[in-house]
Amino acid sequence: MSIKPLAILVTLAFAAVVSPSLAATDWNGVATALGKPGTEMAGGVYRIGLPRSDLHVTLDGVTLKPSLALGSWLAFAPMGSKTMVMGDLVLTEEEIEPVMNSLAESGIDITALHNHLLRARPATFYMHVFAEGDAVALAKALHNALALSKTPFVAPSVPAAPPQIDLETATIDRALGVKGKIAGGVYQIGIARNAPVMEQGMAIPLAMGVGEAVNFQPTGKGMAAITGDFVLTAAEVNPVLKALRENGIEVTALHNHMLDDQPHLFFMHYWATDRLDTLLTGLKAALAHIAIRVPK
Repeated sequence: MSIKPLAILVTLAFAAVVSPSLAATDWNGVATALGKPGTEMAGGVYRIGLPRSDLHVTLDGVTLKPSLALGSWLAFAPMGSKTMVMGDLVLTEEEIEPVMNSLAESGIDITALHNHLLRARPATFYMHVFAEGDAVALAKALHNALALSKTPFVAPSVPAAPPQIDLETATIDRALGVKGKIAGGVYQIGIARNAPVMEQGMAIPLAMGVGEAVNFQPTGKGMAAITGDFVLTAAEVNPVLKALRENGIEVTALHNHMLDDQPHLFFMHYWATDRLDTLLTGLKAALAHIAIRVPK
């Protein structure tokens, strides 16, 4: 399931519509306006993570790490003479209305509002946003809206040693065919689809949330909790749902994140806790129904 050829394809398709003047954008103004620095990623994307480390959320006896299911993020990318921003904001119930009002007044589109998990306490909701315009002005508007929530803007500390995790990550990499990364005590896997996702005639890079996402949080003794979302075409939805359910993985939400994407995609969220080998069997069964690069 090597994704290198796809990554090159998406990057080239994206670069073809980026004006040379914006290809090397200085993102310092965005970081200052938003109140937190981000990371420059493939496809010209500047992505800022805003994990809800202020929340203490539990589900089925598991205390969720922010990097498992509570990670707000914003991703900026050049779009001709403008900048496009997409993101996913993790909010509590009482934060939804003030944040939504502020975003709407600033001209930032709300493209989805929904749950990702069931039975989590306290409940969290996920607000997806989209806008295009001046990068710094967009960042200021987003900061003003998020300031009405308790979202932390503190930059993460740099670990003194390489991060460790109580999981057989090599087993996960072999099973899913993609090497993951450790982030905040969670092992994260991202898998690109085998064709670009387009928005307003532009290829959307993987870093803007259009790939299959699988997150593993160890729970001890070879067990783990998993969650994430599969990005699906309409024809893939029910075969994937069936494969997950047949393997004991709960489907917790099905919805759209974008309004004008081509092809129009559906995002299926899931949850399970079990032995790692059992979870991997179910995930592989689901991925077999998705148009991604399979292992050679």
